[in-house]
Amino acid sequence: MDLTDIDRFYRYLAQTSDAPVGFEAVKAEGLYMYDAQGKAYVDLISGIAVANIGHSHPKVVNAVKQQAEKYMHVMVYGEYVESPQVQFAELLCSLLPRQEEQVFFTNSGTEAVEAALKLAKRFTGRSEVVSFANSYHGSTMGALSAGNTAERKDAFRPLIPDNNILPYNDMQALEKITSKTACVLIEPIQAEAGVRIPDSKYIKALFDICKRMGVLLIADECQTAFGRTGTFFCFEQWDVVPDILVLGKALGGGMPLGACIAPAAIMRSFMHDPVLGHLSTFGGHPVSCAAGKAALEVLMETQVMESIPEKARVCRELLVHPAIVDVRAAGLLIAVEFTDAAICLEMCRRLQKRNILTDWFLFAPQCLRMAPPLTMGEDMLAEICRVIAEELNAIQQ
Repeated sequence: MDLTDIDRFYRYLAQTSDAPVGFEAVKAEGLYMYDAQGKAYVDLISGIAVANIGHSHPKVVNAVKQQAEKYMHVMVYGEYVESPQVQFAELLCSLLPRQEEQVFFTNSGTEAVEAALKLAKRFTGRSEVVSFANSYHGSTMGALSAGNTAERKDAFRPLIPDNNILPYNDMQALEKITSKTACVLIEPIQAEAGVRIPDSKYIKALFDICKRMGVLLIADECQTAFGRTGTFFCFEQWDVVPDILVLGKALGGGMPLGACIAPAAIMRSFMHDPVLGHLSTFGGHPVSCAAGKAALEVLMETQVMESIPEKARVCRELLVHPAIVDVRAAGLLIAVEFTDAAICLEMCRRLQKRNILTDWFLFAPQCLRMAPPLTMGEDMLAEICRVIAEELNAIQQ
């Protein structure tokens, strides 16, 4: 008997859970993903914060085609002059408040975190990393050691030492940042914890103590950058500038790409003692950089970010139901918290039957994730909120 692609999926691909969603995508375009029968589903999570301008934008697809026809991989990162890398790095730096920034491209956000941690330790000569409980920075060993939860970490111990995990948004805990600390790694908004938004005074206090102690502040904006919260970068809303910025997910416009960005004075630490202090074979792949640049240009050329606060307001106003405990929105990064995780799981199943693809949060399984492409209109968002209310009513009958 011939195997279907779903059969092959379970047979040949390593599984990371015993209950994968198993949706078979044969096409993705704009706000929609299509199954093998040609049925369209609204992507309410943007491939987990990747498709900020929608799937397969024509300008991004064209940029991929054009670059692939010129050349793909030619040399490890940082050795040859590759135009897509240079042009994209210049465009990214033009959006940042400092003029001396440099970009180290990686393959993913978690690799960018690893680069940032190494860079901070090398530059400061210190070893301690401060991060925060229920933060998520990726699954590689350095990223796993910082933040996360005991459940995710315990099976992989021993982890990298000298990690001090503090409670998030706790002003008093900031006193544990000292002159022994190399860096503080923080999500401006904790995504996988269910969109936890810190107090602005807390962020300012964190920035001040880092400056006072000579500690590098690393902002992990893998989920919050590129308009997700209403500005190109979330840190712009806190009136602080991190020493190191980490990017991923939407950075590549749908292609795999990450970046660690810091002033040249810091980044030069990778140049000596040892030389080639950080390496990546495929980091900043020219096709990925061409795609990322095209996606960023689309975002810059449109007014899509201007409408995000109003779209978030619409969702907050319509997502009212006895089963909804809270709605936390940072632009179009939204957590809809239910009374328990079972309701959230059932909602995900019901919404898929209503042709809406969504998910929960890694450290907040009771919260439904809403993070649609930024191009989704208010009318569609309002309709989705009404569908959520209908399905909650059906569950409680």
